[in-house]
Amino acid sequence: MQEIAIIGAGPAGLTAGYELLRQGEGNYHVTIYEESGTVGGISRTICHNGNRMDIGGHRFFSKSQEVMNWWEKMLPFQGEPSFDDIQLDREKHLVAGGADPEETDRVMLIRNRVSRIYYQHKFFDYPVSLKWETLKNMGFSKTMQAGMSYLQACANKREETSLEDFYMNHFGKTLYSMFFEGYTKKLWGRHPSQISADWGAQRVKGLSVRAVLQDMFRKVTGAEIGKKETSLIEEFYYPKFGPGQLWELTAEEFQKLGGEMIFHAKVNGIRTKGNRTEGIIILQNGKESFISADAVISSMPVKDLISGMNDVPEREAEIAEHLPYRDFVTIGLLVPELQLKNETPIRTLGNIVPDCWIYVQDTGVRLGRIQIFNNWSPYMVQNPNEQVWIGLEYFCTEGSRFWRLTEEESKNFAIEELRKMGILSPKTEILDYHRERVRKAYPAYFDSYAHMNELIAYLNQFENLYCIGRNGQHRYNNMDHSMVTAFETVKNILTGEKDKTNIWNVNTEQEYAEISEANNDT
Repeated sequence: MQEIAIIGAGPAGLTAGYELLRQGEGNYHVTIYEESGTVGGISRTICHNGNRMDIGGHRFFSKSQEVMNWWEKMLPFQGEPSFDDIQLDREKHLVAGGADPEETDRVMLIRNRVSRIYYQHKFFDYPVSLKWETLKNMGFSKTMQAGMSYLQACANKREETSLEDFYMNHFGKTLYSMFFEGYTKKLWGRHPSQISADWGAQRVKGLSVRAVLQDMFRKVTGAEIGKKETSLIEEFYYPKFGPGQLWELTAEEFQKLGGEMIFHAKVNGIRTKGNRTEGIIILQNGKESFISADAVISSMPVKDLISGMNDVPEREAEIAEHLPYRDFVTIGLLVPELQLKNETPIRTLGNIVPDCWIYVQDTGVRLGRIQIFNNWSPYMVQNPNEQVWIGLEYFCTEGSRFWRLTEEESKNFAIEELRKMGILSPKTEILDYHRERVRKAYPAYFDSYAHMNELIAYLNQFENLYCIGRNGQHRYNNMDHSMVTAFETVKNILTGEKDKTNIWNVNTEQEYAEISEANNDT
């Protein structure tokens, strides 16, 4: 029996472990080593005093039918009305014979996709749409300016050497300045002119003013204009108790198949010899130990993976050392109400705004996004009729002043920003709060990332080492893409395939990627 060591119990690691045991016909013993005490990675769900927080936000929708089938097998899709559907007498497209969320917890809800941009105290659709409300909020002068700058961008395409070039080509200078420049700097701590255009190609595939116009025309006329650049989905799936529920369930199923989970086990090193890995070195309870393995599947950050390997050439070690990441803080606040008015036709519990996310484009505050957990799932909140549970998302660097704030200081900072934006009133009572900090949440596309192909070539020399997932490949993958890297890895192990091109190629080609505005917008 072959011994397989998997580093990390996030979506990629858990998917790989489960699938290897499910398909492996008893030929593999699989152990997952997780540094923390929980599963799910950045797709975990935190439960605080009965209210649940989704770390980063995750929409479940994928172009990959294999992924969609996998999700439905784990959590059957909703077939009967949910709590808020019933309360609001709301009709919704449901799956015939699907699960009833009022009767079972093992269910994937069907939710409305509503996310908007909050800019200068006004709401704009996300992605930006060209409808009357948008034009009214922008004003005649700004609308004309945006149109002219877009036409200029069409006539004079820039060479895409940076993310700024990418956005300018797709949206024009005016819309870029309003909706992309400041937010990108918040997210990455770098101006878009300093970031590789690869990030835009990775996360905004096909989305442009042209795509928005086509989508608007299609909705009005029912016609298709050639090949759509993107499908701006209006519904998505979401586990009853958040994405962490899926990965907790997957971990249980993995263990039922004979898999082992080792928590609080930090992988400090990978021992290699020749073109193979011999195993991993873990730190647990203050002691290091070596675990031999016939194959190692890694979802740990590439930077940490290579720093823990022996005999790494100076060039590759230097590239890995300077791979950049962005860290992340979520502050949960429980309040009786928000000051934002629901001026949409969408009915909600308590008549709160219907958004899952609100993107904060104003550069006068540090806040990047607001999650409204009531709208992701009414079951995330203990009292969704009378309380609003929000998550305030801040992008930062580990060790920075903001990162080092106490939980109380973080809460006060966030409250002041919400009051400044008119989202909370000075008299709003804070009923509860909680903070979560996430290291290396976002692999970044600058600094030594330009030489990532050299690291890939180096890692591929080790025939029994497989790199999967977002951090495992240093690629800003969605959750479904991370899962597909696991599927491909399992195929290679089962068939003995040594070429790993299929694993690294997931989400690199235009045809595969986010054409269906896939699940994870973190």
